[in-house]
Amino acid sequence: MLAYDFVNTFVLLAILALVGVAYSVKLILKGRTQYDRVNRQGGSVLMGRGMMEIGYWALQPIAKLLVFLHVTPNQISWASLVFGGISGTALAYGYFGFAALFACYSAFMDCLDGMVARMTEVASDAGEVLDAAVDRYVEFFFLAGLILYYRDFPLFQAVALLALAGSFMVSYSTAKAEALHIPPPPGIMRRPERAFYLTFGAALSTFPIHWLDSYFNFSKPVGYPLLLATFAIAVLSNISAIERLWTIGRAMREREAAAQLQELEEVASEQGAVVMLESDEDLALSSRD
Repeated sequence: MLAYDFVNTFVLLAILALVGVAYSVKLILKGRTQYDRVNRQGGSVLMGRGMMEIGYWALQPIAKLLVFLHVTPNQISWASLVFGGISGTALAYGYFGFAALFACYSAFMDCLDGMVARMTEVASDAGEVLDAAVDRYVEFFFLAGLILYYRDFPLFQAVALLALAGSFMVSYSTAKAEALHIPPPPGIMRRPERAFYLTFGAALSTFPIHWLDSYFNFSKPVGYPLLLATFAIAVLSNISAIERLWTIGRAMREREAAAQLQELEEVASEQGAVVMLESDEDLALSSRD
């Protein structure tokens, strides 16, 4: 079964390599292609804008095919949820390569639903709610599968739990900023970064490094690349969430201070108008006398 799991990793890496080669050829022949959505979202230290442009470019033909086949964005979102559930289930049983492959499929569907919605001009707030809910569940499935797999390793399980908490807090802080009409802080370890590093870590965990498990007397493969990726997410996502929430709190305090200052200015202006009116009345009375 380990050989089959390694085949899944090989398939995933082959797909990514083909996309990279195809985009390199396109870059040489036609130059770089920029997309408004990628520019708006922007890159980060952990995932540059170039990587996002490659993914967006590679999925364009698939999105056009789905539009031709009359596949709806909601159907694609549900497919992403199903693939995410399969990935988490595989991970709970220790099939890292299988989990990585289906996590990649789920991520593709997550990108494609929005692309198809924009191409067919059916994008809506309801669709965005479904997409956001599916994203949260897919990420939960993956990390929950890892938590179940690490049930015999309390320390590793705690790392996965911290990663789960940090992931949800980053998403919460972004949603809170949008609800308060505050530009969401860019930060690090956003949904694309977390999905990429977890998937890549799971894929690399199928390589033959199990001798470390026997050296440390572990009863089953740990999946060190995935554990390392999970640890990075546990640390960086919580730092990012705290930074985002602090930035949102500061913006709210500045907004409240500005509102209070404006209120004081309005009161002072009204009082000044009353004083001027009383002065005018006094002058009028004195002139009559």
